[in-house]
Amino acid sequence: MNIPSLQQTAGALLAHTAESTLIPCPTQSLPNVEQLKSLMNLLKVALFPGFFGNACADEKAMTATLERLYTLLDEQIHSGLGFAGQENPPALPSSALSLAFINRLPEIKRLLATDVKAVKDCDPAATGYGEVIFCYPAIQAMLHYRVAHALLRLNIPLLPRIITELAHSATGIDIHPGAQIGEYFSIDHGTGVVIGETCIIGNHVRLYQGVTLGAKGFVFDSDGRPMNLPRHPIIEDNVIIYSNSTILGRITIGHDSIIGGNIWQVFNVPPHSRIVQKKATTTAFIDGLGI
Repeated sequence: MNIPSLQQTAGALLAHTAESTLIPCPTQSLPNVEQLKSLMNLLKVALFPGFFGNACADEKAMTATLERLYTLLDEQIHSGLGFAGQENPPALPSSALSLAFINRLPEIKRLLATDVKAVKDCDPAATGYGEVIFCYPAIQAMLHYRVAHALLRLNIPLLPRIITELAHSATGIDIHPGAQIGEYFSIDHGTGVVIGETCIIGNHVRLYQGVTLGAKGFVFDSDGRPMNLPRHPIIEDNVIIYSNSTILGRITIGHDSIIGGNIWQVFNVPPHSRIVQKKATTTAFIDGLGI
């Protein structure tokens, strides 16, 4: 082995260049992804007692779970606060932020219960609420989203995005933690669903696989950087969007509307609308020549 060659390469990796300043070496430890996975497992125990662990046995067991959760969360928030890209850091220390988040868990549990009910009520193949909690990717995605959204509301950096990306990797459902999603939200199948950062989704909304709620374009500042402005759809109450439809831009899909499959929508839709494709054209096949 050529040791001097390795030393030369090591020096090149540590050298400061114009390009390397884009990804500077952190000066302190950052959040640990494996620890955040453990955090989400503890949150499953707390939010679905009896399904994951035995925390529903009594108040003492739940308190012990919350104590472990607090310790782990405090450590990860403290690391996240040192993230180099953070702007407008929280005014509170990590310990206070951890406690504030834990105090929001009853409301997160209530919202998740509405999601579980929505998924069960919209799927005749579901045999019960237990199957939905254990097996359905929508619930895993919504668990991660609702936790991440609560952390984001506390202005905690980095952790919310890591948590939602963990669910994205596992389920194929990509929900930005900044999106605002109401009660009784359901996703059927789920693979390929994308929900952008500035989406506002009302109550009793149902999406199918492949739905994109995305941005049509961006507004750039004087330096050519994209500005973080509202750019994703507003979906009002009681809307159903079927598979592989794409809804783009800051448009509103009015309440009690249905968007059929494979629709490309970039304009507002009034309430009680039905948006579907034109009827398919029937073409004869002659002598095996195809269409």
